[in-house]
Amino acid sequence: MKKKTLVAALAAVALLLAAPVWAQSGWTLQQCLDHAVEHNITLQKSRISQEDAKEQLAQSKAALFPSLSFSMGQSVGYRPFQEATVIVQNGMATSTNNKTTESGNYGLNASWTIWNGGINRKNIEAQELNSELTEVQALQNLNSIQEQIAQLYVQILYTIEAKKVNEALNETAQQQLARGQERFKVGDLAKADVAQLEAQVASTQYDVVNAQTQIDSYKRQLKALLQLGISEDFDIAESEMDDSRALDPIPAKENVYAAALNLRPEIRAAQLQSEAADLQVDIAKRGYLPSIGMSAGVGASHYSADSRGLGEQMKRNLNGSVGLNVSVPIFDNRRNKTAVSRARLSKTSAELDLLDKQTTLGSTIENLWLQASSSQQRFRSAQAAVASQETNYELINEQFKAGLKNIVDLLQARDNLLQAQQNRLQSKYTTILNTQLLRFYEGGQLTI
Repeated sequence: MKKKTLVAALAAVALLLAAPVWAQSGWTLQQCLDHAVEHNITLQKSRISQEDAKEQLAQSKAALFPSLSFSMGQSVGYRPFQEATVIVQNGMATSTNNKTTESGNYGLNASWTIWNGGINRKNIEAQELNSELTEVQALQNLNSIQEQIAQLYVQILYTIEAKKVNEALNETAQQQLARGQERFKVGDLAKADVAQLEAQVASTQYDVVNAQTQIDSYKRQLKALLQLGISEDFDIAESEMDDSRALDPIPAKENVYAAALNLRPEIRAAQLQSEAADLQVDIAKRGYLPSIGMSAGVGASHYSADSRGLGEQMKRNLNGSVGLNVSVPIFDNRRNKTAVSRARLSKTSAELDLLDKQTTLGSTIENLWLQASSSQQRFRSAQAAVASQETNYELINEQFKAGLKNIVDLLQARDNLLQAQQNRLQSKYTTILNTQLLRFYEGGQLTI
């Protein structure tokens, strides 16, 4: 017992040590994706829809077999002003002077649809398609959640880097303010210039705070997708991406589209809906065919006015029946014709939906490719611009310290450097994100 207690205690400690790993080091993208699969409410509802579709399929299959039911009825009659009561039951007349009478009926009934134009079997096919459709729609929801998570994750990484840039500029701005105040004391700098340096510090501090606010907002959105509570700490694993990631080859849009047509769940869902519409047309046409059904039943009854005992009455009143029913539609007030026409219209609509999904998919992929390609080109230009603006800013900063440049030149150089750095970061992360999404559409995994 002591040994088991020790093992349990060690296991508990191990769990406690392992539990906050994500909180300490931050969540990786893969950890976010894995957590969402299990906890996202939309995905959980998708799994419920899948189970519901399986139940409907089981019910459709069960419709091929006979149904059996038992019924029982008990009644009490009271006729206060009649001297004698005659009751006809099961073809027998019974007279009684009792004002209160009791009777009971019992039946076991079965029915079976032998043939209804094959509609039952077609309904099974329709439910099998519906079951597959719910699985595909669940995968579609999963892809959508994964894309949203990846976009927010990359946005957080981008904003974190942007914040670091702003913090560096803020530190430089504070150094420049300190230098400006020294020059003001010796009469080498006007008070207005010092005020501008103070405004620069305030501006850079605002940029830092604003960047942190954006980070917190994106993290909140990501927490919502992961179904994390308001009291749960959350942070991502900060990893500054190497610039070379933005220079990776971009998949050809034609190849991505060709692969996506066979892999993307939204296309498969549209195809299944088109197949289901075809099946509904077939089912509607079968409404013109005759249907054949069989029924059978056995029953018994008893009546308190009968002088015989309960067992004897049940034996005497036992009866059974078997029936065969044939129904041939002749004039149905246009119900079948309308059903066929509407099913054909649904088929046409499903074909248009499939075409629309294919067009939308092509447009999405082309947009991702254009974003990745243009961002990659801008990134190459931005790298050179950042190097140039950094050199220029350092030079003007040294000249400002030496009194060779005025505050306007310094602030202009600072704005140019900030813009160049922001352009580089934005183009870098836009390229990486869109390239990853293209590979995801091609069948690959999202990796950041």
